[in-house]
Amino acid sequence: MSDTRTESQTLRSVGEIYGKCLNVLEGLRDQALHESGVRQSPRFPITRVAELVGRTTAAIREAEKDGRIPAVERTSSGRRIGYTLAEVNQLREAFGTRPWRSADDPVSVIAVQNFKGGVGKSTVSAHLAQYLAIQGYRVCLIDCDSQGSSTALFGYVPDLDIHEDDTLYPFFRNMEMSSLAYAVRETHWDNLYLIPANLKLYSAEYELAARISRSEPRLLNRLAEGLTSIADHFDVIVLDPPPALGTISLSVMRAANALLVPMPPTVVDFASTTTFLAMLYETLQILEERHFPVDFSWIRFVATRADEGKSMQRELLGLMRNLFGEKMLRTVMRDSAEIDNASARLMTIYELAAPVTSRETYNRGLAYLNGVNAEIETQIRTTWPSQAAKLRAEGKI
Repeated sequence: MSDTRTESQTLRSVGEIYGKCLNVLEGLRDQALHESGVRQSPRFPITRVAELVGRTTAAIREAEKDGRIPAVERTSSGRRIGYTLAEVNQLREAFGTRPWRSADDPVSVIAVQNFKGGVGKSTVSAHLAQYLAIQGYRVCLIDCDSQGSSTALFGYVPDLDIHEDDTLYPFFRNMEMSSLAYAVRETHWDNLYLIPANLKLYSAEYELAARISRSEPRLLNRLAEGLTSIADHFDVIVLDPPPALGTISLSVMRAANALLVPMPPTVVDFASTTTFLAMLYETLQILEERHFPVDFSWIRFVATRADEGKSMQRELLGLMRNLFGEKMLRTVMRDSAEIDNASARLMTIYELAAPVTSRETYNRGLAYLNGVNAEIETQIRTTWPSQAAKLRAEGKI
């Protein structure tokens, strides 16, 4: 009798704490929406637009004058207020400079994976997806993690704003479903789409494991089948899997054709990533033996949450560069107060209308983010045969 009462009190206590946490998250979401209004992608000045589009500012102004594109919105004094991403993409359309893959190029499916939490996996995933959208690619970010961190960075509280039917869960559960299109939702970024996640994916993890153990190993291909159903609409699909080796993570590996491993340059994270690699190696062996091979076109490691002002981190970064060689991105993703400030507002640094700390801190954080993502963009392009000549001309291969 006493054991039952204790359990009941414990359950009630945990439930109350959970409810309070949801209220806090709801308040943060509402505050962020109140401060920023309707979520919008950033606006770009004409000089930045010229870089993104690959044309001069004069050519852009001429395109506006002759009506090839609508004139950009102006203030009462006649000054341009900046171009939206949708307007930038209209310019790309007008000038024929869209960077989309050709029909013969494979869609790039990138798993951002490590089995340790707190390495910046979702931060990398969301910023990479938004960077690629800014560059003009058609992108889908799929949150495969029941914690829903990537989903939250797009302004949602997963367990309040997202229903289980909006996630991967129905597709994993119902083998009769032939397409993932039902879950693909528009975001406030032009050409960037999201399949969100919530806690229900935690149930999918165990349901999948049980079914696979009952002689349904083909379920490991389920996510790959879903991606095939939507692949024609995208250039890049970014997968944010759970930080654990479970059935969903295995499904992500089967679906992906590239692997990006985020790891902070600390001894604990290095040791954890070494364990991840050991588990990955054993898992890939088992999958291959069971005729479910995994074939990544590239594997890259990226240092996250880096503070090169700390001597131990500098030493570890040097070790990692020697160890991983060309598989290590040259640019590191530095620990940035601006990224933390953006996350507190359920957004990314790309969405901040103005620096929260200082212009210098903001510019530094943005420069490192862009450097990391530009390297990944190059890796993506190397997998597209249509880009070979252009990459050679740019001296990138």
